[in-house]
Amino acid sequence: MLGTNNLLQGRSPEKAANKLEDFLSSLSLKPNQILLIAPPPMSFGEWVASQQLIDDSHTFAGYCQSLAQRLATNFINAEDWDIPLAYDGVHFTEQGHKAFAEKLLEALR
Repeated sequence: MLGTNNLLQGRSPEKAANKLEDFLSSLSLKPNQILLIAPPPMSFGEWVASQQLIDDSHTFAGYCQSLAQRLATNFINAEDWDIPLAYDGVHFTEQGHKAFAEKLLEALR
């Protein structure tokens, strides 16, 4: 679950996905040993002041899914999990961490 920091640093969703692909391609793991998780979308907060960042986080999830298909890796879209985010609009709250863990366990079963 990578890429949000790249978006926050001004990279486009496409460039963030390209960096993620470079990283995944450098691993010595087989594709079936990788689980690519598209991060939950950002929301307005101290670190997220523009709708464009939120939109880019949704777009990035689509790139992650396409990347997982292209690399034949496992994929989960946490965008659909409605994870509560902290004041910054990026990181999980304590409840968000619990919700993420529960959803991940469900998906892995």
